[in-house]
Amino acid sequence: GDTAQKFNNTFGEAFKLPEPMIVTNVATVPGTDGQKMSKSYGNTIPLFATDEEIDKAVMGIVTDSGSDVPTNVYAIHALLRNKNDLEVIYAENKGEYKKLKELLAEDLKAFIRPMRERRQALEEDKDAVLEVLKAGGKVAHERVEKKMEEVRKLVGLKLY
Repeated sequence: GDTAQKFNNTFGEAFKLPEPMIVTNVATVPGTDGQKMSKSYGNTIPLFATDEEIDKAVMGIVTDSGSDVPTNVYAIHALLRNKNDLEVIYAENKGEYKKLKELLAEDLKAFIRPMRERRQALEEDKDAVLEVLKAGGKVAHERVEKKMEEVRKLVGLKLY
């Protein structure tokens, strides 16, 4: 963004400035230990995890024994369900941490399963993946050439 802004300020509007797409209530995804989710913290639930890996990660979520609602479980669950659903689920299962973790695991599996299946399908058809990449590369090359012509014109460079 800074480079595009500097260029635009110096030579004229050539580049669209990026807009942040961070949803404020999920700006930080909570990990299984309540900290920010990070591979370096070892507190992640992998996007392409098997059902067994999801179960293991969710059952390992650190919980606070003092309340009826396990905040770490709820914080992750809030990324998958709307607030009204969660209020009902957590009211009906008040203090039942194991049950709430099982419900979270089911929701995570339902969320992750289509991505995992799509990834497996793509891994099995590498030729189709390469074709998509080639087609995308061609489109990108055409767009870059067009943008570079515009940039050269603004800067005052002519190659021919």
